[in-house]
Amino acid sequence: MIPEQIHKDLEVYFEKYNNSDFTILSSKPLGGGSINQVYHLETTSGSFCLKYNRSDAFPGMFETEALGLNLLASAGTIEVPGVILTGNLPDYSFILLEFMEAATKINGFFREFGRTLACLHRKTGEFFGLGYNNYMGSLTQSNSFHSGWVDFFVEERLERQVELALQKGLLKHPEKILFEKLYVRLNEFLPEELPCLVHGDLWSGNFIVSDKGRPCLIDPAVYYGNREVDLAMSTLFGGFSPEFYSSYNEEFPLISGWKDRIDLYNLYPLLIHLNLFGSSYLGQVLSILRRF
Repeated sequence: MIPEQIHKDLEVYFEKYNNSDFTILSSKPLGGGSINQVYHLETTSGSFCLKYNRSDAFPGMFETEALGLNLLASAGTIEVPGVILTGNLPDYSFILLEFMEAATKINGFFREFGRTLACLHRKTGEFFGLGYNNYMGSLTQSNSFHSGWVDFFVEERLERQVELALQKGLLKHPEKILFEKLYVRLNEFLPEELPCLVHGDLWSGNFIVSDKGRPCLIDPAVYYGNREVDLAMSTLFGGFSPEFYSSYNEEFPLISGWKDRIDLYNLYPLLIHLNLFGSSYLGQVLSILRRF
């Protein structure tokens, strides 16, 4: 059941801006709603995806999701759902998106995906970071600007998650020392490139197949970073087709040795998972630290 506050707000919006009646004909829960409630709505005004939560649960989450989707869309290289509306009500906040009907992959889907992601990564910024903070999962993601990639990666990604894990008792002082030893060596391992627009949370659960059979990105955690973070995270939970990586490399060749840097970049999402889901991820984190 969609909360009445949200239903009323949507009615007002469609009447005012679309001059159309808004009646929910059906609502179906969608998968992936571990953080928010997610529904497919069939209405008299069209078909939509509605995500909502208590208004005090994750302040600014839906506004920054909308900004991230619009930023990805502005690159003009890869599909994303269109943003219809965000709202903050007394009890609930929400985002209403274009509903993307799941379809069958076209031939060469992952080749197309690799190529379009490479084109997205050609959109560059002046600094590493973003003009606002957003979310990675349900954790706040700090995007303060830095002129150097290693400084950004250490200060805005690793250090913040390590400190949170220490507060939660998931890491101890000896593990913090291992991280600090790694920080001073990262310049040896991580190359500098221009800051490029990254999705930021690119795993198999954050893309869908559009009605045209093409890749469509959802749930962004965008910022301007090193493009290898997207490639690295795509390998974390099973990886994409080999065609994806070869096609990407044909379109926008990666610096030699990028595969050797995958585990370093994946320390960040693994720390996120450690902080969200507990000590089952600690072994992977420590294994990477001990290798470098």
